Amino acid sequence: MTRILSGQDLIDAGARPGAWFKAALAAGDAALARGADFAEALATALSFAPPLAPPATPLRASGELPFHVNLYPDSLEEEQNAAAVKRTMAALMRTPMVRAGAVMPDACPAGVEGAIPVGGVVLSEAIHPGMHSADVCCSVMISIFREVDPAPLLAAMQAVTHFGPGGRAPRDQLQPGWGLLSRFAENPFLKDLGSAAVAHFGTQGDGNHFAYVGRLKSSGETALVTHHGSRAPGARLYARGVEAAERHRLRLSPETLPVNAWIPPDTEEGEAYWEALQILRVWTKANHEILHDLAAERAGATRIGRFWNEHNFVFRRPDGLFAHAKGATPAFDGWAEDATELTLIPLNMAQPILIARGLNAPNGLGFSPHGAGRNFSRTAHKRKMEGREPEEVFAEETRGIEARFFSGRVDLSELPSAYKDAVSLRRHIDAYGLAEIVDEVLPYGCIMAGDPGEPLWRRKKAAA
Repeated sequence: MTRILSGQDLIDAGARPGAWFKAALAAGDAALARGADFAEALATALSFAPPLAPPATPLRASGELPFHVNLYPDSLEEEQNAAAVKRTMAALMRTPMVRAGAVMPDACPAGVEGAIPVGGVVLSEAIHPGMHSADVCCSVMISIFREVDPAPLLAAMQAVTHFGPGGRAPRDQLQPGWGLLSRFAENPFLKDLGSAAVAHFGTQGDGNHFAYVGRLKSSGETALVTHHGSRAPGARLYARGVEAAERHRLRLSPETLPVNAWIPPDTEEGEAYWEALQILRVWTKANHEILHDLAAERAGATRIGRFWNEHNFVFRRPDGLFAHAKGATPAFDGWAEDATELTLIPLNMAQPILIARGLNAPNGLGFSPHGAGRNFSRTAHKRKMEGREPEEVFAEETRGIEARFFSGRVDLSELPSAYKDAVSLRRHIDAYGLAEIVDEVLPYGCIMAGDPGEPLWRRKKAAA
């Protein structure tokens, strides 16, 4: 049959060339063969055209959407830090889907300008992977024990935990449960991460992650607090989420900064990503629990209480908005099905961990601080310490407690002086009505992850 309808006919009708032309022209020709006139055949062919992309969503005007600032500078360094936090939040608030924002007293910039700072909270109509960070579901858990001394509990934790890069050796691996692994297999974002979910189960990572043992100020009972996120499974989900969000950004809002790209929640991809986050939340909670239970068993301790909270995550509010927290503790009613009225605010390895009751403060968008925060980057703090022996500084700043780094190497960027002043942070919490401090875990000792140094593969290569 001689082709009567051509690609030029479709172009002349306003169609954009694409792979769909082949099927469209075949259908148009078939219509002509059945006796349709040219207009009918052209309409048949044009029905194959993909839907037009929605018009690009522009950025908000600068300053159009204000945000809450819950910090006041106490020093020149704090003024510089606060100014940087405000600049990056001001750029972020131009993102079209964002509806509100706030910064906590422990806020500090992280990454390029426009990226959500540590201590940032953002309410949005969509899910922004860049706003919960690669350390998905970074969280803290406390277990309280009766009639056990802190020393054997800290020693037990040292024996059962795993800090540093990578997972556990095959002979030491722990099982998160087949039911949970099956949920990984069924989710398109997680389906090939089952082996990572096993290898990294019972591990705590590096940097500022820790295991802390102390006594409750109120009762003297011994408590264990751990801090870590979802490890390799979370980091890989984050990378895939960022990639998916970027595809939507290029189509929906090219002006939006890549760090603030979003996944529309009402799409199949958005629903799958939201479900993947919930699966990782379950995995991370179980990861805390297995370490607490192994340490308790080894120390012969009887648990009488436990709760936890995440501070790097996305929460769906009753009004349908998604609350993104990067270093902020949820404090609004019913933020999770397993939520209690209490949350944890660590300060540094030598200071008490605060047990707080959330106040759902409007100026905090229902969140409270997650810790002490920093005024300087890790690198900048190390430069400040140049000329001093790390072991000397470590001994001075941790005098009176049993502190250690899991790697055996002192990491100056994780010492108490690397963080904001703990007393000042407590003043900020009170001044802005962000939480009510109801108890404290007084420090006995702490195992910090810290910087593990050069990767093992690089050390082996250098020695070869």
